[in-house]
Amino acid sequence: MTAADTVFKAGYLPGLEASDVAWERLSLGSPNAPINVDVPRLTPDQMQALAQRVKRASREQLKSLPVQRIVQTIDTAIARLLDKQDHYRQLLQKLLPRVSGFADDTVQLGLTAFLKTFRQRELDRFLTEDFANPRILDAFVPRPGGGWTQAIGPELLLHVWAGNVPALPLWSFVSGLLVKAGTLGKISSSEPVFASVWARLLAEVEPRWADCFAVVWWPGGDEALERSAVAEADVVLAYGGNTALQALQSRLPVTKRFLPHGHKVSFGLVTQAALTVRQSQISARQAALDMTRFDQQGCYSPQLFYVERGGLTSPREWAQQLAGELAALVPRFARRRLSLEETASMSAWRQAQEFESLKQSGHTVLGHADAPFAVAFSEQPLPLQPGPLNRSVMVCGVDDWTDVPALVEPLRDYLQTAGVATSPEDLLPVAQALGSAGVTRICALGAMTLPQAGWHHDGRFSLLDLVRMVDVEASAEAAAEPLSRYED
Repeated sequence: MTAADTVFKAGYLPGLEASDVAWERLSLGSPNAPINVDVPRLTPDQMQALAQRVKRASREQLKSLPVQRIVQTIDTAIARLLDKQDHYRQLLQKLLPRVSGFADDTVQLGLTAFLKTFRQRELDRFLTEDFANPRILDAFVPRPGGGWTQAIGPELLLHVWAGNVPALPLWSFVSGLLVKAGTLGKISSSEPVFASVWARLLAEVEPRWADCFAVVWWPGGDEALERSAVAEADVVLAYGGNTALQALQSRLPVTKRFLPHGHKVSFGLVTQAALTVRQSQISARQAALDMTRFDQQGCYSPQLFYVERGGLTSPREWAQQLAGELAALVPRFARRRLSLEETASMSAWRQAQEFESLKQSGHTVLGHADAPFAVAFSEQPLPLQPGPLNRSVMVCGVDDWTDVPALVEPLRDYLQTAGVATSPEDLLPVAQALGSAGVTRICALGAMTLPQAGWHHDGRFSLLDLVRMVDVEASAEAAAEPLSRYED
């Protein structure tokens, strides 16, 4: 099969024959590596029947399972994807670079690092982040003040996935399984592969779960299909642009729980302690990795770095080191092919920075105009602003790291990750100040695009937000006591 005629049939539709479904073809990839993807376009009746089938199966197969059994099954499936000889891993390695446009090595390393987050020991930590006693998902557990509580997941969790980063659906898919929810996932037109492959692998690993999830698609604006899916769901979890999320929320009944994850902005902070001759080069290398992994397409990717003055390496010198590290990564991790809109955005941003450099002596743009990255440097501390992504970043000098919270706080509602390079003595004071400004995740440079298991996505709970708590109060327990058989 040649690149030109490759066709991947996306989706996972338990109980539906392919011949009974209408398929729409998406042409993805670059001119050099095109790929056609057929996505299922169900009727509203088919969507409703599929959602009901998933709910019934999850009630019969997932709800009664111990959560540890679910963890073990997920771990088995993840081990398959970490095995580079496995058919499903090879399929992802073949398709994801072509669909997403990212280099083979970028996908290979990024996918492996990401999948490690979902092994059994990481999932155990994931559970204990939200539940002190994970058995609360299996049965009623005693409350310290008396009585009992159980956490019950939704019968059907509707996921609306974005496609900016490959494999992104795994976070919410796994979260749904851990709370024993049936999954109905809507894939993105720009990345319809991973969730489709994951669902098929999971059904192969545990055939009894084969009807407990479905992967579907509908085009934006098809409100009839959306209504059919939403009507059957208990909880809607959605990723995407703020405008699209707001529109979706406006169409939901007020009783429907809605968990949106929209646009976020992240940044880095390098303090004096990380600006020795040796440490400055290390921090620049880690910052370059954060920018290079998936070309800043994730909400956790840095769009600006603040560098404190007073170290052995000046902020300008650190910016030059960053540009050098970005250049060094290009031969192995080629930047993906940009759309016309992305190319225009990067060009406009660079021109604006070059124009600013004519007005201010402390402002400059590093790197050749034809390079697949751009680093702008300002001696003046600038407020945090989103950039054009695709390995373009601003570096600003600051007199003291304590100046940074005020520079980022105007974007409080959009702040997410801060990658920091600082001393042990300053780490918690830095975290306290940035957290007060609105940051919800603080990590090391080099780890910005690799959130650990159980992170509180956008400051919220990954699992706890999905469940409802059922309390048996102490009064019911006390009232039942006299009615026991041994009281006769």
